Amino acid sequence: MVKRVFVYVDGFNLYHAIKDLNEPHLKWVDLWKLSENLVINRKNEIIHEVKYFTAYLKEKEEKYRRHSDYVSALKAKNVTPVIGNFKDKFITCRECNHQYKTVEEKQTDVNIGAHLIADTLLKKFDRALVISADTDLIGAVELARSHAKNQLIDIVAPPNRRYGHEYIQFQISPAKIRDALLPECIQLKNGKTVERPEIYSPPVQNRMESS
Repeated sequence: MVKRVFVYVDGFNLYHAIKDLNEPHLKWVDLWKLSENLVINRKNEIIHEVKYFTAYLKEKEEKYRRHSDYVSALKAKNVTPVIGNFKDKFITCRECNHQYKTVEEKQTDVNIGAHLIADTLLKKFDRALVISADTDLIGAVELARSHAKNQLIDIVAPPNRRYGHEYIQFQISPAKIRDALLPECIQLKNGKTVERPEIYSPPVQNRMESS
């Protein structure tokens, strides 16, 4: 019997893990292909849904444009984006008492938990992979597991994000990300195209090896 696998990607948790690898081209990762790489040795499993949870930081125009293009590219690969938002946050300096404004990502943890629990109750999957090392998700995962009926829910850590997290089943290797990159140009379902940002171009050696 073929088992349906749903994947829930904590976008910023994965992004910062990839950023720490100091290989910028890995940010142009195909999350559907990466998900397939995670189950490649389990012949009875097939990816049915990949959900990408993120938020747009619109105040930084160039980053917003790259992020928007990336989301469009993922949608062309059948990944489902779930968009949260950023909220202004005011912090007071303890030393000078000066208050300054920053931003804080909101809704992602709640969105992941809500989708995971709903999909569990609706029996949409046989196995779920939650890609995140954020311990704030443990409560939602445990609740979903308590309602699971012959369903497996695994927490998967991004690269180098295990931190002794006892709930993590396994960790994504950088090699699996390197083997799951989007092409330089992606045709969207509306006929338009998205091109890989120059800063995400692979190193010259990688480009020569793939030619």
